[in-house]
Amino acid sequence: MNIKHRKDTKSSVTLSRRNFIKTSGMAIIGVYVLGCDVHSKKQALGFLLVDMKKCQGCMSCMLACSLAHEGAINLSLSRIQVLQNPYEKWPNDLKLSQCRQCVEPVCVAVCPVNALKPDPNYDNIITVEIEKCIGCMNCVNECPYPPSRAIWNFEGGHSQKCDLCSNTPFWDEEGGLNGKKACVEICPINAIVFTTVIPEQEGDDGYNVNLRGEEGGNLGFPTD
Repeated sequence: MNIKHRKDTKSSVTLSRRNFIKTSGMAIIGVYVLGCDVHSKKQALGFLLVDMKKCQGCMSCMLACSLAHEGAINLSLSRIQVLQNPYEKWPNDLKLSQCRQCVEPVCVAVCPVNALKPDPNYDNIITVEIEKCIGCMNCVNECPYPPSRAIWNFEGGHSQKCDLCSNTPFWDEEGGLNGKKACVEICPINAIVFTTVIPEQEGDDGYNVNLRGEEGGNLGFPTD
């Protein structure tokens, strides 16, 4: 992957303006909740699937995501998260938490300023318009799939989520629905794949699939 050097593109928002918009925005949250269903039906359908019995926890996907989007090696800024539990046994010692790209996204519903919505500039993939984000963290706190698939950018002071690499200013590749995804490209054992087929939406089971096949069995991976 060819990653560009980081550019200083941060924009500042005054605290007084942010607090004002937070307060007034929460008062009209119901309006946006009612309008969410209209937005979500326009969204593009693309999903990342993972195989947790194949994942080795190397965190390459996290590093690639952070580099492509932020131009920095920072696991906390990655839009895909690998969690490790040293007290669990394989395969429950690892969990790869990628954005589900939900068909009925709660994060869109709870945003009081419509900062999360399908972006027509990026194949109608749901993205965070950071200029609109007021930092209320509703999308982070209300995501029903812990850990939250919406990530708080502590440097920029805004939320962010997986955009299927539709907007990667530090990676010279075309992403989006028909392009490359940094996490898929970098994974050394192909434990992440992309699909346009809607997975089962209840729980995470539909997003955790078997990518091992016969070849994986020959290498000692379980085939179930």
